[in-house]
Amino acid sequence: MSEREGLKANSGQFTLQDVPFRILGGSIHYFRVPRAYWRDRLLKMRACGINTVKAPVLLGLWVILRPGPYICAEWDLGGLPSWLLRDKDMRLRTTYSGFTNAVETYFDKLIPKVAQLQFSRGGPIIAFQVENEYGSYSKDKHYMTFIKEALLSRGISELLLTSDNREGLKCGGVEGALRTINLQKLSYGTMQYLANMQPEQPLLVMEYWSGWFDVWGEPHHVFQAKEMVNVVRELLEHGASINLYMFHGGTSFGFMSGAVDFGTYKPQISSYDYDAPLSECGDYTAKYHLLRNLLKIYQKEKLPEPPLPQSRKAYETVPVSHHIPLWESLQFTETPFKSLDPINMESLPVHKGNGQSYGYTLYETTITTGGTLNSRNNIRDRALVFVNMQFVGVLDYRSQELTLPERKVEQTLSLLVENLGRVNYGDALDYQRKGLVGDIALNHIPVKGFTVYSLDMTPSFLDRLKTGKWKTVSEIPTCPGFFQGNLTVHGHARDTFVKLLGWNKGVVFVNGHLLGRYWFIGPQHVLYLPAPFLKSGNNQVTVFEEQIAGGQIQFTTSPEYGRTLNVSSHPFCNLI
Repeated sequence: MSEREGLKANSGQFTLQDVPFRILGGSIHYFRVPRAYWRDRLLKMRACGINTVKAPVLLGLWVILRPGPYICAEWDLGGLPSWLLRDKDMRLRTTYSGFTNAVETYFDKLIPKVAQLQFSRGGPIIAFQVENEYGSYSKDKHYMTFIKEALLSRGISELLLTSDNREGLKCGGVEGALRTINLQKLSYGTMQYLANMQPEQPLLVMEYWSGWFDVWGEPHHVFQAKEMVNVVRELLEHGASINLYMFHGGTSFGFMSGAVDFGTYKPQISSYDYDAPLSECGDYTAKYHLLRNLLKIYQKEKLPEPPLPQSRKAYETVPVSHHIPLWESLQFTETPFKSLDPINMESLPVHKGNGQSYGYTLYETTITTGGTLNSRNNIRDRALVFVNMQFVGVLDYRSQELTLPERKVEQTLSLLVENLGRVNYGDALDYQRKGLVGDIALNHIPVKGFTVYSLDMTPSFLDRLKTGKWKTVSEIPTCPGFFQGNLTVHGHARDTFVKLLGWNKGVVFVNGHLLGRYWFIGPQHVLYLPAPFLKSGNNQVTVFEEQIAGGQIQFTTSPEYGRTLNVSSHPFCNLI
Protein backbone atom coordinates (compact mmCIF):
# COMPACT_ATOMS: atom_id res chain seq x y z
CA MET A 1 0.00 0.00 0.00
CA SER A 2 1.39 3.39 -0.95
CA GLU A 3 1.89 5.88 1.84
CA ARG A 4 -0.82 8.46 2.38
CA GLU A 5 -0.01 12.01 3.43
CA GLY A 6 -0.87 12.09 7.10
CA LEU A 7 -1.62 14.92 9.50
CA LYS A 8 0.81 17.80 9.01
CA ALA A 9 1.44 20.96 11.02
CA ASN A 10 3.67 22.86 8.62
CA SER A 11 1.56 26.00 8.37
CA GLY A 12 -1.03 27.95 10.33
CA GLN A 13 -3.51 25.10 9.92
CA PHE A 14 -3.41 21.32 9.96
CA THR A 15 -3.57 19.39 6.70
CA LEU A 16 -4.57 15.78 6.11
CA GLN A 17 -3.71 14.36 2.70
CA ASP A 18 -2.63 17.91 1.80
CA VAL A 19 -6.17 19.20 2.45
CA PRO A 20 -6.88 21.71 5.26
CA PHE A 21 -8.15 19.84 8.30
CA ARG A 22 -9.56 21.00 11.62
CA ILE A 23 -9.45 18.60 14.56
CA LEU A 24 -12.85 18.47 16.26
CA GLY A 25 -11.99 15.92 18.87
CA GLY A 26 -13.40 14.29 21.96
CA SER A 27 -11.83 12.07 24.60
CA ILE A 28 -13.29 8.76 25.69
CA HIS A 29 -11.55 6.12 27.81
CA TYR A 30 -12.31 2.61 26.59
CA PHE A 31 -11.47 1.24 30.04
CA ARG A 32 -14.26 3.30 31.61
CA VAL A 33 -16.96 2.06 29.23
CA PRO A 34 -18.30 -1.52 28.98
CA ARG A 35 -17.06 -3.06 25.74
CA ALA A 36 -20.66 -3.67 24.63
CA TYR A 37 -21.22 0.11 24.65
CA TRP A 38 -18.10 1.24 22.78
CA ARG A 39 -19.91 1.46 19.44
CA ASP A 40 -22.89 3.29 20.95
CA ARG A 41 -20.73 5.97 22.56
CA LEU A 42 -18.61 6.50 19.44
CA LEU A 43 -21.65 6.80 17.16
CA LYS A 44 -23.05 9.42 19.54
CA MET A 45 -19.78 11.34 19.31
CA ARG A 46 -19.83 11.24 15.52
CA ALA A 47 -23.44 12.43 15.47
CA CYS A 48 -22.38 15.47 17.50
CA GLY A 49 -19.83 16.55 14.90
CA ILE A 50 -16.71 15.01 16.44
CA ASN A 51 -14.21 13.80 13.82
CA THR A 52 -11.33 12.63 16.03
CA VAL A 53 -11.13 10.45 19.16
CA LYS A 54 -8.51 8.56 21.14
CA ALA A 55 -9.63 5.02 20.36
CA PRO A 56 -8.39 2.72 17.56
CA VAL A 57 -11.66 2.09 15.73
CA LEU A 58 -13.07 2.67 12.27
CA LEU A 59 -16.37 4.52 12.58
CA GLY A 60 -15.63 7.51 10.45
CA LEU A 61 -13.41 8.89 13.21
CA TRP A 62 -9.70 9.67 13.19
CA VAL A 63 -7.59 8.82 16.22
CA ILE A 64 -5.01 10.68 18.28
CA LEU A 65 -3.40 7.98 20.37
CA ARG A 66 -1.91 8.58 23.80
CA PRO A 67 0.23 5.47 24.40
CA GLY A 68 1.64 6.65 27.74
CA PRO A 69 3.22 5.09 29.66
CA TYR A 70 1.79 7.79 31.96
CA ILE A 71 -1.70 9.05 31.09
CA CYS A 72 -2.94 10.80 34.29
CA ALA A 73 -6.70 10.46 33.51
CA GLU A 74 -7.66 10.41 37.21
CA TRP A 75 -6.65 6.74 37.06
CA ASP A 76 -4.74 4.97 39.83
CA LEU A 77 -1.06 6.06 39.62
CA GLY A 78 -1.81 7.78 36.32
CA GLY A 79 -2.02 4.43 34.55
CA LEU A 80 1.37 3.17 35.73
CA PRO A 81 1.45 -0.31 37.33
CA SER A 82 1.84 -0.34 41.10
CA TRP A 83 4.48 -3.10 41.01
CA LEU A 84 6.97 -0.47 39.88
CA LEU A 85 6.90 0.77 43.48
CA ARG A 86 8.37 -2.50 44.76
CA ASP A 87 11.67 -0.88 43.83
CA LYS A 88 12.45 1.34 46.84
CA ASP A 89 14.57 3.61 44.63
CA MET A 90 11.94 3.99 41.90
CA ARG A 91 11.71 7.39 40.25
CA LEU A 92 8.67 7.40 37.98
CA ARG A 93 8.62 9.39 34.75
CA THR A 94 12.41 9.79 34.66
CA THR A 95 15.30 8.07 32.91
CA TYR A 96 16.00 5.99 36.02
CA SER A 97 16.90 2.57 34.61
CA GLY A 98 14.29 0.71 36.66
CA PHE A 99 11.60 2.82 35.00
CA THR A 100 12.99 3.00 31.47
CA ASN A 101 13.49 -0.76 31.35
CA ALA A 102 9.82 -1.23 32.19
CA VAL A 103 8.82 1.33 29.55
CA GLU A 104 10.91 -0.43 26.90
CA THR A 105 9.23 -3.75 27.68
CA TYR A 106 5.78 -2.13 27.57
CA PHE A 107 6.44 -0.37 24.26
CA ASP A 108 7.89 -3.57 22.78
CA LYS A 109 4.47 -5.16 23.30
CA LEU A 110 2.21 -2.21 22.49
CA ILE A 111 3.77 -0.18 19.70
CA PRO A 112 4.03 -2.93 17.04
CA LYS A 113 0.27 -3.45 17.43
CA VAL A 114 -0.65 0.20 17.01
CA ALA A 115 2.02 1.03 14.41
CA GLN A 116 0.12 -0.99 11.82
CA LEU A 117 -2.95 1.19 12.49
CA GLN A 118 -1.21 4.42 11.48
CA PHE A 119 -2.76 6.59 8.79
CA SER A 120 0.20 6.02 6.49
CA ARG A 121 -0.58 2.28 6.58
CA GLY A 122 -4.29 2.67 5.93
CA GLY A 123 -5.37 2.97 9.56
CA PRO A 124 -7.17 5.67 11.58
CA ILE A 125 -4.32 6.95 13.79
CA ILE A 126 -3.26 10.40 12.60
CA ALA A 127 -1.11 11.49 15.55
CA PHE A 128 0.59 10.27 18.72
CA GLN A 129 0.90 12.17 21.98
CA VAL A 130 4.32 11.98 23.63
CA GLU A 131 3.63 11.28 27.33
CA ASN A 132 1.22 13.67 29.07
CA GLU A 133 1.58 17.07 30.78
CA TYR A 134 5.25 16.52 31.52
CA GLY A 135 5.85 20.23 31.82
CA SER A 136 4.05 20.23 35.16
CA TYR A 137 6.33 17.44 36.41
CA SER A 138 9.61 18.02 34.56
CA LYS A 139 11.96 16.06 36.81
CA ASP A 140 14.33 14.86 34.09
CA LYS A 141 15.40 16.95 31.09
CA HIS A 142 16.21 13.81 29.09
CA TYR A 143 12.95 11.98 29.71
CA MET A 144 10.78 13.38 26.91
CA THR A 145 13.51 12.73 24.36
CA PHE A 146 13.69 9.14 25.62
CA ILE A 147 9.92 8.66 25.14
CA LYS A 148 9.97 10.27 21.69
CA GLU A 149 12.86 8.10 20.51
CA ALA A 150 11.21 5.01 21.97
CA LEU A 151 8.21 5.69 19.71
CA LEU A 152 10.19 6.57 16.59
CA SER A 153 12.50 3.59 16.89
CA ARG A 154 9.51 1.25 16.87
CA GLY A 155 8.08 2.57 13.62
CA ILE A 156 5.88 5.49 14.63
CA SER A 157 5.87 7.98 11.74
CA GLU A 158 2.73 10.09 12.24
CA LEU A 159 2.65 13.60 13.73
CA LEU A 160 3.90 13.79 17.32
CA LEU A 161 2.25 16.08 19.88
CA THR A 162 2.85 17.13 23.45
CA SER A 163 0.14 18.33 25.82
CA ASP A 164 0.50 20.79 28.74
CA ASN A 165 -1.26 23.54 30.60
CA ARG A 166 0.11 27.05 30.13
CA GLU A 167 2.58 26.79 33.03
CA GLY A 168 4.01 23.58 31.63
CA LEU A 169 4.39 24.62 27.99
CA LYS A 170 8.04 25.67 28.27
CA CYS A 171 9.30 22.53 30.01
CA GLY A 172 6.93 19.97 28.54
CA GLY A 173 7.89 20.14 24.89
CA VAL A 174 10.35 18.06 22.92
CA GLU A 175 12.01 18.83 19.60
CA GLY A 176 10.07 17.42 16.68
CA ALA A 177 6.68 17.43 18.43
CA LEU A 178 3.96 20.08 18.14
CA ARG A 179 3.05 21.69 21.46
CA THR A 180 -0.64 21.74 22.37
CA ILE A 181 -2.38 23.29 25.36
CA ASN A 182 -4.91 22.26 28.03
CA LEU A 183 -7.41 24.75 29.46
CA GLN A 184 -11.00 25.49 30.39
CA LYS A 185 -11.32 29.27 30.23
CA LEU A 186 -9.73 31.76 27.85
CA SER A 187 -7.78 34.25 29.90
CA TYR A 188 -4.46 36.08 30.13
CA GLY A 189 -3.71 35.71 26.42
CA THR A 190 -3.21 31.94 26.70
CA MET A 191 -3.71 31.09 23.03
CA GLN A 192 -1.48 33.96 21.91
CA TYR A 193 1.19 32.65 24.28
CA LEU A 194 1.06 29.27 22.52
CA ALA A 195 1.08 30.95 19.11
CA ASN A 196 4.17 32.97 20.02
CA MET A 197 5.99 29.80 21.05
CA GLN A 198 5.27 28.19 17.67
CA PRO A 199 4.98 30.81 14.93
CA GLU A 200 3.22 29.66 11.77
CA GLN A 201 2.00 26.47 13.47
CA PRO A 202 -1.62 25.37 13.96
CA LEU A 203 -3.22 25.83 17.38
CA LEU A 204 -4.70 22.83 19.16
CA VAL A 205 -6.35 22.73 22.58
CA MET A 206 -5.64 19.09 23.34
CA GLU A 207 -7.68 19.05 26.54
CA TYR A 208 -10.55 21.47 26.62
CA TRP A 209 -12.00 20.58 30.02
CA SER A 210 -15.74 20.17 29.49
CA GLY A 211 -16.27 19.73 33.24
CA TRP A 212 -14.25 18.41 36.18
CA PHE A 213 -13.74 15.34 38.33
CA ASP A 214 -15.02 14.81 41.89
CA VAL A 215 -13.40 13.75 45.17
CA TRP A 216 -15.01 12.12 48.19
CA GLY A 217 -16.56 14.51 50.68
CA GLU A 218 -16.74 17.54 48.36
CA PRO A 219 -19.46 18.81 45.98
CA HIS A 220 -20.09 17.49 42.50
CA HIS A 221 -18.47 19.81 39.97
CA VAL A 222 -20.45 21.26 37.10
CA PHE A 223 -19.49 23.63 34.31
CA GLN A 224 -22.43 25.51 32.83
CA ALA A 225 -23.29 24.34 29.31
CA LYS A 226 -23.62 27.80 27.77
CA GLU A 227 -20.35 28.93 29.31
CA MET A 228 -18.55 25.88 27.94
CA VAL A 229 -19.96 26.20 24.44
CA ASN A 230 -19.17 29.92 24.29
CA VAL A 231 -15.48 29.12 24.84
CA VAL A 232 -15.57 26.39 22.19
CA ARG A 233 -17.20 28.81 19.77
CA GLU A 234 -14.55 31.45 20.38
CA LEU A 235 -11.73 28.96 19.85
CA LEU A 236 -13.21 27.74 16.58
CA GLU A 237 -13.88 31.26 15.33
CA HIS A 238 -10.19 32.02 15.81
CA GLY A 239 -9.17 28.99 13.74
CA ALA A 240 -8.06 26.67 16.55
CA SER A 241 -8.59 22.92 16.65
CA ILE A 242 -10.00 21.39 19.80
CA ASN A 243 -10.38 18.15 21.72
CA LEU A 244 -12.98 17.98 24.47
CA TYR A 245 -11.78 16.27 27.64
CA MET A 246 -13.98 14.51 28.41
CA PHE A 247 -16.63 14.05 25.76
CA HIS A 248 -17.78 10.96 27.62
CA GLY A 249 -16.25 10.20 31.01
CA GLY A 250 -17.80 6.90 32.05
CA THR A 251 -17.00 5.05 35.27
CA SER A 252 -13.84 4.09 37.15
CA PHE A 253 -14.99 0.54 37.77
CA GLY A 254 -13.18 -1.56 40.33
CA PHE A 255 -10.60 0.13 42.56
CA MET A 256 -9.14 2.17 39.70
CA SER A 257 -10.08 5.74 40.65
CA GLY A 258 -7.07 7.91 41.47
CA ALA A 259 -6.44 10.75 43.90
CA VAL A 260 -4.92 14.22 44.10
CA ASP A 261 -2.50 15.56 46.70
CA PHE A 262 -1.44 19.20 46.73
CA GLY A 263 -0.75 19.18 50.45
CA THR A 264 -3.96 17.30 51.31
CA TYR A 265 -4.72 13.82 50.04
CA LYS A 266 -8.12 13.61 48.30
CA PRO A 267 -9.35 10.32 46.79
CA GLN A 268 -11.58 10.48 43.74
CA ILE A 269 -15.01 8.90 43.44
CA SER A 270 -15.92 5.94 41.22
CA SER A 271 -18.10 7.98 38.87
CA TYR A 272 -16.19 9.77 36.13
CA ASP A 273 -19.25 11.56 34.80
CA TYR A 274 -17.11 14.72 34.56
CA ASP A 275 -20.22 16.76 33.70
CA ALA A 276 -19.34 15.82 30.10
CA PRO A 277 -21.56 16.17 26.98
CA LEU A 278 -22.40 12.46 27.24
CA SER A 279 -23.26 11.52 30.81
CA GLU A 280 -21.76 8.64 32.79
CA CYS A 281 -24.43 6.27 31.42
CA GLY A 282 -24.30 7.67 27.87
CA ASP A 283 -27.24 10.08 28.05
CA TYR A 284 -27.38 13.22 25.93
CA THR A 285 -27.01 16.40 27.97
CA ALA A 286 -27.62 20.08 27.31
CA LYS A 287 -23.92 20.35 26.44
CA TYR A 288 -24.30 17.68 23.78
CA HIS A 289 -27.18 19.43 22.01
CA LEU A 290 -25.52 22.87 22.14
CA LEU A 291 -22.27 21.42 20.82
CA ARG A 292 -24.04 19.61 18.00
CA ASN A 293 -25.70 22.83 16.88
CA LEU A 294 -22.30 24.54 16.89
CA LEU A 295 -20.16 21.81 15.34
CA LYS A 296 -22.52 21.09 12.44
CA ILE A 297 -21.51 24.51 11.07
CA TYR A 298 -18.01 23.14 10.55
CA GLN A 299 -19.11 19.95 8.72
CA LYS A 300 -19.02 19.46 4.96
CA GLU A 301 -21.76 16.83 5.13
CA LYS A 302 -24.96 16.54 7.12
CA LEU A 303 -24.44 14.94 10.52
CA PRO A 304 -25.96 11.53 11.16
CA GLU A 305 -28.90 11.36 13.53
CA PRO A 306 -27.95 10.60 17.14
CA PRO A 307 -28.65 6.99 18.20
CA LEU A 308 -31.57 6.35 20.52
CA PRO A 309 -30.73 6.62 24.25
CA GLN A 310 -30.24 3.46 26.29
CA SER A 311 -33.31 2.42 28.27
CA ARG A 312 -33.11 2.08 32.06
CA LYS A 313 -35.09 0.39 34.80
CA ALA A 314 -35.45 0.75 38.55
CA TYR A 315 -35.47 -2.90 39.54
CA GLU A 316 -37.33 -4.07 42.61
CA THR A 317 -35.55 -3.72 45.94
CA VAL A 318 -33.35 -6.70 46.76
CA PRO A 319 -33.33 -7.86 50.40
CA VAL A 320 -30.03 -9.05 51.84
CA SER A 321 -30.35 -12.79 52.41
CA HIS A 322 -26.93 -13.92 53.63
CA HIS A 323 -23.73 -12.51 55.10
CA ILE A 324 -20.29 -13.67 56.15
CA PRO A 325 -18.06 -11.69 58.57
CA LEU A 326 -14.69 -10.43 57.42
CA TRP A 327 -12.94 -12.59 60.00
CA GLU A 328 -14.44 -15.76 58.54
CA SER A 329 -13.54 -14.72 54.99
CA LEU A 330 -9.80 -14.61 55.73
CA GLN A 331 -9.46 -18.35 55.11
CA PHE A 332 -10.14 -17.65 51.41
CA THR A 333 -7.30 -15.15 50.97
CA GLU A 334 -3.83 -16.12 49.78
CA THR A 335 -1.50 -17.53 52.45
CA PRO A 336 -1.04 -14.83 55.13
CA PHE A 337 2.41 -13.31 55.41
CA LYS A 338 4.37 -13.00 58.67
CA SER A 339 6.43 -9.85 59.14
CA LEU A 340 8.24 -8.44 62.16
CA ASP A 341 7.88 -4.89 60.82
CA PRO A 342 5.01 -3.29 58.86
CA ILE A 343 5.09 -4.00 55.13
CA ASN A 344 3.36 -2.06 52.38
CA MET A 345 0.86 -3.66 50.02
CA GLU A 346 3.10 -3.57 46.98
CA SER A 347 5.86 -5.50 48.78
CA LEU A 348 3.66 -8.40 49.88
CA PRO A 349 4.78 -11.76 48.37
CA VAL A 350 1.42 -12.38 46.67
CA HIS A 351 0.25 -12.66 43.06
CA LYS A 352 3.41 -14.37 41.83
CA GLY A 353 5.64 -11.84 43.52
CA ASN A 354 4.03 -8.72 42.04
CA GLY A 355 2.51 -7.68 45.35
CA GLN A 356 -0.97 -6.34 46.11
CA SER A 357 -2.19 -3.44 44.02
CA TYR A 358 -5.69 -2.54 45.19
CA GLY A 359 -8.31 -3.00 47.86
CA TYR A 360 -7.79 -3.76 51.53
CA THR A 361 -4.99 -5.26 53.61
CA LEU A 362 -5.53 -6.63 57.12
CA TYR A 363 -2.67 -6.32 59.63
CA GLU A 364 -2.96 -8.28 62.87
CA THR A 365 -0.68 -8.43 65.89
CA THR A 366 -0.83 -9.19 69.63
CA ILE A 367 -0.74 -6.48 72.28
CA THR A 368 -0.66 -6.80 76.06
CA THR A 369 -1.79 -3.33 77.07
CA GLY A 370 -4.06 -0.51 76.03
CA GLY A 371 -3.20 3.14 75.68
CA THR A 372 -2.48 5.53 72.84
CA LEU A 373 -2.11 4.11 69.34
CA ASN A 374 -0.39 6.57 66.97
CA SER A 375 -0.17 5.95 63.24
CA ARG A 376 2.82 8.29 62.84
CA ASN A 377 1.11 9.15 59.54
CA ASN A 378 2.16 5.77 58.13
CA ILE A 379 -1.31 4.56 57.15
CA ARG A 380 -2.21 4.73 53.48
CA ASP A 381 -4.97 5.60 53.30
CA ARG A 382 -7.58 4.70 55.89
CA ALA A 383 -7.66 2.03 58.61
CA LEU A 384 -10.50 0.58 60.64
CA VAL A 385 -8.98 -0.39 64.01
CA PHE A 386 -10.23 -3.37 66.04
CA VAL A 387 -9.29 -4.93 69.38
CA ASN A 388 -10.42 -8.55 69.65
CA MET A 389 -12.58 -7.94 66.56
CA GLN A 390 -14.38 -5.04 68.25
CA PHE A 391 -14.28 -1.73 66.36
CA VAL A 392 -12.53 1.09 68.25
CA GLY A 393 -12.01 3.82 65.62
CA VAL A 394 -10.56 5.08 62.34
CA LEU A 395 -7.03 6.21 61.54
CA ASP A 396 -6.30 8.09 58.33
CA TYR A 397 -4.45 11.15 57.01
CA ARG A 398 -6.53 13.41 59.28
CA SER A 399 -6.94 11.30 62.44
CA GLN A 400 -3.64 9.77 63.52
CA GLU A 401 -4.27 8.82 67.14
CA LEU A 402 -6.67 6.50 69.00
CA THR A 403 -7.09 5.33 72.59
CA LEU A 404 -7.23 1.54 73.00
CA PRO A 405 -9.01 -0.03 75.99
CA GLU A 406 -6.80 -0.89 78.98
CA ARG A 407 -6.57 -4.63 79.60
CA LYS A 408 -3.49 -6.40 80.99
CA VAL A 409 -4.03 -9.52 78.92
CA GLU A 410 -3.10 -10.53 75.40
CA GLN A 411 -5.42 -9.02 72.83
CA THR A 412 -5.52 -9.05 69.04
CA LEU A 413 -5.01 -5.66 67.42
CA SER A 414 -6.32 -5.57 63.84
CA LEU A 415 -6.02 -2.79 61.27
CA LEU A 416 -8.04 -3.09 58.07
CA VAL A 417 -6.20 -0.67 55.77
CA GLU A 418 -7.76 0.50 52.50
CA ASN A 419 -5.96 1.88 49.49
CA LEU A 420 -8.38 4.68 48.53
CA GLY A 421 -6.57 5.37 45.26
CA ARG A 422 -3.06 6.36 44.25
CA VAL A 423 -2.31 9.93 43.28
CA ASN A 424 -2.44 10.29 39.49
CA TYR A 425 -0.89 13.75 39.09
CA GLY A 426 1.85 15.84 40.65
CA ASP A 427 5.02 15.49 42.66
CA ALA A 428 3.53 12.94 45.07
CA LEU A 429 3.54 10.25 42.35
CA ASP A 430 6.68 8.52 43.67
CA TYR A 431 5.23 8.17 47.16
CA GLN A 432 2.14 6.09 46.51
CA ARG A 433 2.94 2.89 48.35
CA LYS A 434 -0.13 1.74 50.28
CA GLY A 435 -1.01 -0.15 53.46
CA LEU A 436 1.32 0.33 56.43
CA VAL A 437 4.32 2.19 55.03
CA GLY A 438 6.18 2.55 58.33
CA ASP A 439 5.95 2.00 62.07
CA ILE A 440 2.86 2.60 64.14
CA ALA A 441 3.34 3.06 67.87
CA LEU A 442 1.48 2.01 71.01
CA ASN A 443 2.41 4.25 73.93
CA HIS A 444 5.37 5.54 71.85
CA ILE A 445 6.73 2.01 71.28
CA PRO A 446 6.71 0.62 67.71
CA VAL A 447 4.30 -2.27 67.24
CA LYS A 448 5.94 -5.44 65.92
CA GLY A 449 5.05 -8.94 64.75
CA PHE A 450 2.32 -8.73 62.09
CA THR A 451 0.28 -11.32 60.26
CA VAL A 452 -0.82 -9.76 56.98
CA TYR A 453 -3.81 -10.77 54.82
CA SER A 454 -4.25 -9.53 51.24
CA LEU A 455 -7.88 -8.59 50.56
CA ASP A 456 -7.76 -7.13 47.05
CA MET A 457 -11.02 -8.94 46.28
CA THR A 458 -10.04 -10.47 42.97
CA PRO A 459 -12.51 -12.68 41.05
CA SER A 460 -10.64 -15.77 42.29
CA PHE A 461 -11.11 -14.64 45.90
CA LEU A 462 -14.83 -14.07 45.32
CA ASP A 463 -15.13 -17.56 43.80
CA ARG A 464 -13.51 -19.09 46.87
CA LEU A 465 -15.68 -16.98 49.13
CA LYS A 466 -18.81 -18.53 47.61
CA THR A 467 -17.89 -21.82 49.27
CA GLY A 468 -17.83 -20.22 52.72
CA LYS A 469 -20.37 -20.71 55.49
CA TRP A 470 -22.73 -17.82 54.80
CA LYS A 471 -25.13 -16.93 57.60
CA THR A 472 -28.78 -16.02 57.11
CA VAL A 473 -29.98 -12.52 57.91
CA SER A 474 -31.98 -13.85 60.86
CA GLU A 475 -28.66 -13.79 62.70
CA ILE A 476 -27.13 -10.48 63.80
CA PRO A 477 -24.81 -9.35 60.92
CA THR A 478 -21.21 -8.55 61.73
CA CYS A 479 -19.30 -5.69 60.13
CA PRO A 480 -17.01 -5.57 58.34
CA GLY A 481 -18.53 -8.31 56.25
CA PHE A 482 -19.89 -9.49 52.94
CA PHE A 483 -23.62 -9.31 52.26
CA GLN A 484 -25.54 -11.01 49.46
CA GLY A 485 -28.86 -10.66 47.71
CA ASN A 486 -30.30 -11.87 44.42
CA LEU A 487 -31.66 -9.61 41.70
CA THR A 488 -34.07 -11.28 39.28
CA VAL A 489 -34.14 -9.84 35.76
CA HIS A 490 -37.07 -10.74 33.52
CA GLY A 491 -36.33 -10.52 29.82
CA HIS A 492 -33.58 -8.27 28.49
CA ALA A 493 -31.46 -6.49 31.09
CA ARG A 494 -31.46 -2.70 31.21
CA ASP A 495 -29.12 -0.11 32.71
CA THR A 496 -29.76 0.89 36.31
CA PHE A 497 -28.10 2.47 39.34
CA VAL A 498 -27.48 0.75 42.68
CA LYS A 499 -28.54 2.75 45.74
CA LEU A 500 -27.42 1.73 49.23
CA LEU A 501 -29.58 3.83 51.51
CA GLY A 502 -28.65 3.26 55.15
CA TRP A 503 -25.29 1.67 54.41
CA ASN A 504 -22.01 3.37 55.34
CA LYS A 505 -18.99 2.59 53.17
CA GLY A 506 -17.75 -0.24 51.01
CA VAL A 507 -17.82 -1.74 47.52
CA VAL A 508 -20.43 -3.49 45.36
CA PHE A 509 -20.06 -6.53 43.10
CA VAL A 510 -22.70 -7.71 40.59
CA ASN A 511 -22.07 -11.10 39.03
CA GLY A 512 -18.40 -10.64 39.93
CA HIS A 513 -18.12 -7.16 38.36
CA LEU A 514 -16.80 -4.61 40.87
CA LEU A 515 -18.88 -1.48 40.27
CA GLY A 516 -16.79 0.71 42.57
CA ARG A 517 -16.92 2.33 45.99
CA TYR A 518 -19.84 3.84 47.85
CA TRP A 519 -19.44 6.15 50.85
CA PHE A 520 -22.15 8.02 52.71
CA ILE A 521 -20.10 11.26 52.66
CA GLY A 522 -20.85 11.65 48.91
CA PRO A 523 -21.06 13.41 46.58
CA GLN A 524 -21.80 10.18 44.69
CA HIS A 525 -24.82 8.36 46.15
CA VAL A 526 -25.47 5.65 43.56
CA LEU A 527 -23.34 3.30 41.44
CA TYR A 528 -23.87 2.84 37.70
CA LEU A 529 -24.79 -0.74 36.79
CA PRO A 530 -24.72 -1.20 32.99
CA ALA A 531 -26.98 -3.79 31.42
CA PRO A 532 -24.06 -5.85 29.99
CA PHE A 533 -23.10 -6.72 33.60
CA LEU A 534 -26.56 -8.31 34.10
CA LYS A 535 -28.24 -11.38 32.65
CA SER A 536 -31.77 -12.64 32.32
CA GLY A 537 -32.70 -14.57 35.44
CA ASN A 538 -30.79 -14.58 38.72
CA ASN A 539 -28.03 -12.02 39.36
CA GLN A 540 -25.87 -12.13 42.47
CA VAL A 541 -25.27 -8.81 44.24
CA THR A 542 -22.48 -8.82 46.84
CA VAL A 543 -21.74 -5.85 49.09
CA PHE A 544 -18.63 -5.51 51.25
CA GLU A 545 -19.65 -3.14 54.04
CA GLU A 546 -17.13 -1.75 56.49
CA GLN A 547 -19.25 -0.47 59.38
CA ILE A 548 -23.05 -0.22 59.04
CA ALA A 549 -24.96 -2.72 56.92
CA GLY A 550 -28.36 -1.84 55.54
CA GLY A 551 -30.91 -4.55 55.01
CA GLN A 552 -31.79 -3.73 51.41
CA ILE A 553 -30.22 -3.00 48.04
CA GLN A 554 -32.21 -0.50 46.02
CA PHE A 555 -32.18 0.54 42.36
CA THR A 556 -32.97 3.78 40.57
CA THR A 557 -32.97 5.09 37.01
CA SER A 558 -31.12 8.32 37.78
CA PRO A 559 -27.62 9.21 38.95
CA GLU A 560 -27.35 11.11 42.23
CA TYR A 561 -24.23 13.26 42.51
CA GLY A 562 -25.22 15.37 45.50
CA ARG A 563 -24.80 19.10 45.91
CA THR A 564 -22.97 20.90 43.12
CA LEU A 565 -20.22 23.47 42.71
CA ASN A 566 -19.69 25.52 39.55
CA VAL A 567 -16.22 24.53 38.40
CA SER A 568 -15.53 27.91 36.81
CA SER A 569 -15.48 29.41 40.31
CA HIS A 570 -13.43 26.58 41.84
CA PRO A 571 -9.75 27.53 42.28
CA PHE A 572 -8.44 23.96 42.06
CA CYS A 573 -9.16 23.62 38.35
CA ASN A 574 -6.59 26.35 37.72
CA LEU A 575 -3.83 24.31 39.38
CA ILE A 576 -3.42 21.72 36.61
